[in-house]
Amino acid sequence: MSPLCYRRLPPLLRPLVDKFYRSQRSPMRSQAGDEIWVAELAGEIVAALSLRAVADGQWLTGLFVAPARRRQGVAAALLDHALAQHPEPIWLFCHPDLQSFYQHLGFRADQPLPAELAERLARYQRSKSLLSLRAH
Repeated sequence: MSPLCYRRLPPLLRPLVDKFYRSQRSPMRSQAGDEIWVAELAGEIVAALSLRAVADGQWLTGLFVAPARRRQGVAAALLDHALAQHPEPIWLFCHPDLQSFYQHLGFRADQPLPAELAERLARYQRSKSLLSLRAH
């Protein structure tokens, strides 16, 4: 079996990540302008993450791993590859159940957030239980 390959997806290939999301029946979709990173096995996407430039850093807006590839370290390795290219702060919002997963990867509770993220988090928290974490 070939090893997983991790790479930043060129913007012109963004439709491939949406095809991956649809094939997995995920409601996720990529956004124009986001930086997309993928994990591939034999040329097929098995995981994807999205980063969006905010303030003086990046916002991790999505991380999805195909169910058949979960609990195999794919998400951690994909995050490691993306974070290695971004020494600036990277923020994310996650459900409290995922806090230990992200903390194991170096994310920490960090306040205050940049204004645009603080406003967004406050809106999201009206209907969801979410935490804010930061790497770097």
